[in-house]
Amino acid sequence: MPIYHKLGKIPPKRHTVFENPKGGIYYEQLFGTEGFNSHSSLLYEIHRPTQVKEILASHHIQPEIAISKNIKSLLLSTFSIKPENDFLESRKTLFINADCVVGVAAPTKSLRGYFYKNADADELLFIHKGKGKLRTFMGNIPFEYGDYLVIPRGMIYQIDFETEENRIFYVESFAPYYTPKRYKSSSGQLLEHSPFCERDFKLPLELETHDEKGDFLVKIKKEGMLYEFVYATHPFGVVGWDGYNFPYGFSIHNFEPITGRVHMPPPIHQTFETSAMVICSFCPRMYDYHPKAIPAPYNHSNIDSDELLYYVDGDFMSRNNIKQGNITLHPKGIPHGPAPGAYERSIGQKETLELAVMVDTFRPLMVTAEAVKISDENYYKSWVE
Repeated sequence: MPIYHKLGKIPPKRHTVFENPKGGIYYEQLFGTEGFNSHSSLLYEIHRPTQVKEILASHHIQPEIAISKNIKSLLLSTFSIKPENDFLESRKTLFINADCVVGVAAPTKSLRGYFYKNADADELLFIHKGKGKLRTFMGNIPFEYGDYLVIPRGMIYQIDFETEENRIFYVESFAPYYTPKRYKSSSGQLLEHSPFCERDFKLPLELETHDEKGDFLVKIKKEGMLYEFVYATHPFGVVGWDGYNFPYGFSIHNFEPITGRVHMPPPIHQTFETSAMVICSFCPRMYDYHPKAIPAPYNHSNIDSDELLYYVDGDFMSRNNIKQGNITLHPKGIPHGPAPGAYERSIGQKETLELAVMVDTFRPLMVTAEAVKISDENYYKSWVE
């Protein structure tokens, strides 16, 4: 996160004695990423964050792979996945490769009774339906329809939902998420040509500090396993922190599309990037204004990436019969483009109200058994006139 932020109480100098007014000292923890070479924050905690009392159950959560090498275009109907009460159990992995995990979730209850940590990956949660609050040891962030929540790896969190109908599209990345380099100055500030700015981010503003001892269950995901740790103190025992590594939110509705006289390529929609993929936001926008412009995207070859599109809302002019919660996957190696008739139908149109999230992965995605269950097997034929 290219913004310095701080919450609570911190000492004037790093790595020095920070006295607890109740006696003793606060304990410092470096919360960093990519070793000591990238963004980090310094946390100050009432109790040592290392006090593990028990390690209970552990079990495999690696998804079943149905198609390890895929060149077939796919259409999934994710709203056909039934909601479940538990936040983790509701998460269904649909695609996976060595760089990321892509899935959907439909939890009906808040994540309470235990805490969760993804020790492998940064999590990007897109809130399609629902409203609530992300609660973390670095502060809380309210969220609603259209919000991206970026949760750095190692973050201990819970989620409170105000609604029973909740739909989440998520992408876990084994490399950190950043805002695109071409939008930023050499020092990291978002520049004038960026489609969003620092004002648009939802930063953690409410710091919960719990001075509690007891048995606190933390479920930790690591290398295809879920471990149950019992800690001796409440995970939200931070009294203050500062730095650049923390959770934040960003509303897709605050993305300001870049437009032109003729059709602009997908990179203008880019919102996040890692070393292995990009995330784009397709938002309502004015169409191209050349008098002979064709607003529909031209056919293009997927040579370098798998292109996955999660459809959120609106009328998707480039495809036929697309619904909310659908996912299309157009794998690398074959060209794709508008559905028959969509290219011609777009001529003369002035605007689009579509809303979608695109994930382009530089390595091919494997297809899980969960994805096959909700797949339209005939979608790859949809370009035949």
